[in-house]
Amino acid sequence: MVKENDYVAIFHSIHRVLKAEKTLKQTDVDFLLIPVPRQLTSDCGLALRFSPEAKDNLLEVLAVAELPPTEIYQRSGGAYLDVSNQL
Repeated sequence: MVKENDYVAIFHSIHRVLKAEKTLKQTDVDFLLIPVPRQLTSDCGLALRFSPEAKDNLLEVLAVAELPPTEIYQRSGGAYLDVSNQL
């Protein structure tokens, strides 16, 4: 379940999301691997959910590992807002 204000990071492939998960598990960043919410589409079917508090650390770890998400959404008012270009 994605809570209000949580972020959902989408990747192009299952390989990349699993590699991102493996990389993040080696850190203390709080995240969860989840099925992509029905309101969103993704070829791989899995996404990373993370809180606003974890956002900066998570994105920094993924940038260093050269695993940036394809899209990032934030849950707001029961909908998902594309915030990819705002981060």
